[in-house]
Amino acid sequence: MRSLKIRQLFLLFIIQFLFLMNGFAQYKTYKISEKGDTINAIDKKDMKQGKWVIHVDEVRGEPGYEEEGLFKNDKKEGIWRLYNLTGDIIAVENYKLGGKHGIQQYYTYLGDLYREESWRGYDPEAPFDTVAVYGTGSNEIIDMKLVKAEQYSVKHGEWKYFDPSTGRLVKIEKYDRGFLEKPGGTPAAANAKSPYKKPDKTAEMLEWEKKNKGKKNALRDGKTGM
Repeated sequence: MRSLKIRQLFLLFIIQFLFLMNGFAQYKTYKISEKGDTINAIDKKDMKQGKWVIHVDEVRGEPGYEEEGLFKNDKKEGIWRLYNLTGDIIAVENYKLGGKHGIQQYYTYLGDLYREESWRGYDPEAPFDTVAVYGTGSNEIIDMKLVKAEQYSVKHGEWKYFDPSTGRLVKIEKYDRGFLEKPGGTPAAANAKSPYKKPDKTAEMLEWEKKNKGKKNALRDGKTGM
């Protein structure tokens, strides 16, 4: 009976070993953490995969830190946490396809929240969006345009600033896809040079313009086949 259990345990060990070796075979390099986890893996295509822990030393007076989170096909994905070199958390960031997306929180070295950011991430393979065009000196939307973002991520939503000593909210800024809004909702940079650029016009866009030439109230919403 005892020898049967030993054989079963040995067989289980062999199965686990082969499973691990098969997993490691897909990686070009990797590390094993103190807990026995596979971290900092680079696959055969030289892309970062899975859980990573990145250590940055202090440089020219700038404090060092460590960050940990997941890579998917060489791009940061999901929640990333940053710590100072004594292990205190200093930031919690969210990523989508390598760009910041959603709420980002930043803390003092005493653990007090001092800034909360909001970002919007774009799919780098198709970073298109439909944005409003405002009339000069008014909040009226006069047109909608299909645009392409020049960045992976843009400021979007509320940015909150806190007094870290009291936790009191001291300021809120609102952004609309990279534009800082004025009180009342109008982007402060509505008349400034746009951070976006128009993509090349497609056949559908040219056809739409031909059909709607001279129509003041016609809107293009980015959909094809209009």
